[in-house]
Amino acid sequence: MTATHNHERMEHDALTALAAEIRACTACPLHRSARQAVPGEGSAESGIFFLGEAPGYNEDQQGRPFVGAAGQLLDELLAGIGLDRGKVFITNVVRHRPPENRDPLPEEIAACDVWLRRHLELLRPRVVVTLGRHAMYKFFPAESISRVHGRIRATPGGLAVFPIFHPAAALHQPALRSALVADFAALALFLAAEPPKPAPPEPRPADQMTLFRD
Repeated sequence: MTATHNHERMEHDALTALAAEIRACTACPLHRSARQAVPGEGSAESGIFFLGEAPGYNEDQQGRPFVGAAGQLLDELLAGIGLDRGKVFITNVVRHRPPENRDPLPEEIAACDVWLRRHLELLRPRVVVTLGRHAMYKFFPAESISRVHGRIRATPGGLAVFPIFHPAAALHQPALRSALVADFAALALFLAAEPPKPAPPEPRPADQMTLFRD
């Protein structure tokens, strides 16, 4: 077995073990109403880590992220820049479906912080692509997604973050689809080039997050 294959096997085993921990999580009340947890899936091959909001009905049924209509659009956008799901990692801010697809509550998001940290520590992505405002708020809580989407940013700890609209938003507002396509084209350019150091966010009191700081 080559060193590359051995590393891939170790990564797969670690992701499988982490997924089992997430499936057993009872840290917030969401586990009581959801059918099952949705830990996330994919690999570190491309260095791209997609972070969405929360599982929906289809995700809750299948235990996989982005398998509904928004997931189909995400697959199309990935294919448009020459990627497929198996080469990226996809997960959500919360890992159980909120009742009636409501927005996740702050305490539910906080309860899932540990799983996001664990995934980032394990995969060490080149860039985190946040899908929608809830995912963006994990890193830049004072920002507006309409202002910063499609541009690489950096957290205080140096993690590269690329905010974009959630694919579900484009399904409800077709005018956003062109913005999503443009954002994925910008993401492809970032990945193809030697990435420059992302510009740090403008200093704001609400940006003083400890999440992912060294």
